Amino acid sequence: MVTTTLSSKAIRRIVKELQQLQQSPPEDIQTIIDDENISEIQAWIRGPDGTPYEGGFFKVKLQIDEGFPDTPPKGYFLTKIFHPNVSETGEICVNTLKKDWKSELGIEHVLLTIKCLLIVPNPESALNEEAGKLLLEHYEDYAKRARLYTSIQATFGKNEFTALSQDRSSVLKPLSNTTPVSPIVSNKKRPQEQQENIKEDQPQIKKLKIKKNDKKRALRRL
Repeated sequence: MVTTTLSSKAIRRIVKELQQLQQSPPEDIQTIIDDENISEIQAWIRGPDGTPYEGGFFKVKLQIDEGFPDTPPKGYFLTKIFHPNVSETGEICVNTLKKDWKSELGIEHVLLTIKCLLIVPNPESALNEEAGKLLLEHYEDYAKRARLYTSIQATFGKNEFTALSQDRSSVLKPLSNTTPVSPIVSNKKRPQEQQENIKEDQPQIKKLKIKKNDKKRALRRL
C-alpha cells in the first residue's frame, strides 16, 4: 500500500522511473525500492575514484512532494559527509534541485547530479561554509578532512550496496542468457502437430537413407 499524497500522474511516473533504475542502475548508484512509500526514495552512491570520497558509500534521500514533477524533490545525505554543498543536517544545495529544475528531469538525473557533486563541489553555493572556504583556500586540508569523514562515516554501506548490486545482477542475468526453446521441445506440448511434422519429413528421411545405401554400394565396388 502506497502512503503518499502524490497525484496518480506523479505516482505512475515515479514507478516507471524506479523500474528503469532497477533494470539499468547508473554506475556507482543503487536505488532502494520501498513500495510502501515512493514519495521518499533512498539510494546508495559509491564515492568516485580519485576524490576524497573514494572508498565511501553514501546513503542519500530524495523527498518528493505533491507538486512533482513540476517541483523538484528535496535531497539529503543520510550519511555524514564533509562537503561544501551539504549542510550539517544533510540538506543538499545544488541548482538542479532549485532554479535549474525542469519537469522533464527525473530521479536518475538528480542522483547523477549528486554523484557529480562528489567529483566537482561548488563552493559558491556552500551550505557548509568551512568546507567551502577550505576548498577554495587550502584544498589539501579540505581533502584531508573529507577523507577522514569518509573513512569514519561512509564505509558501513559497502555491504548493502554490494548486496543490492548482486541481487539485481542475479535477476537480470537469466533474462540476458535466455536461450530460445527448440521446436522439438515446444512440440512436445502438441503431439498431434509433432506427428504431422514427422510425416512431412519422412520423404526427406527416405532420400537420405537411399543416398547412404548408394554410397555403401559404391564403396563395395572399389
